[in-house]
Amino acid sequence: MLDEALSCTRCALSLTRQRVVLGSGPQAAALMVVGEAPGRSEDEGGEPFIGRSGTLLTTLIADELGLARADYFITNVVKCRPPENRTPTTKEVAACRPWLDQQLALQRPRVVLAVGNTAARAVLGHQAGVGETHGLVVPLGTGVGVATYHPAAALRGGPNVVAVMRADLAIVRKLLAS
Repeated sequence: MLDEALSCTRCALSLTRQRVVLGSGPQAAALMVVGEAPGRSEDEGGEPFIGRSGTLLTTLIADELGLARADYFITNVVKCRPPENRTPTTKEVAACRPWLDQQLALQRPRVVLAVGNTAARAVLGHQAGVGETHGLVVPLGTGVGVATYHPAAALRGGPNVVAVMRADLAIVRKLLAS
């Protein structure tokens, strides 16, 4: 069914994208990472988190969880790049929601790591921003979810944001080990 997403026209993002960026990683991985939306590098390359933010994220996950990118599934709430990398609208998030729901149902991850406000709101149901909700463990249908900052925020915010992300990943490590 996700093949249908490759030709999706549910929202106006279909008019400006180069390609639909569904996600990558193994089937039924214990960890699923969910971000906001593809950026320019992802729209061009066809995979999520392959730009500067992705490099930081995969490095932090390798350092804190001991997982290579091939060990977890990684995707975004919205599957097409918003123009100028703006935050997706609620309509765009709603239009893509069925694709994300299908991915969650197929993957059935034990832990979902939501990176950034858009993912934390869409996947974990948080109303407040990540600054208030990071590190909280939220029960989900097949496991649990944890929010942390988006790596783009760490690239802008520096070592303090990276330190918070590392602490949140330590929580994820414990959850994966239990």
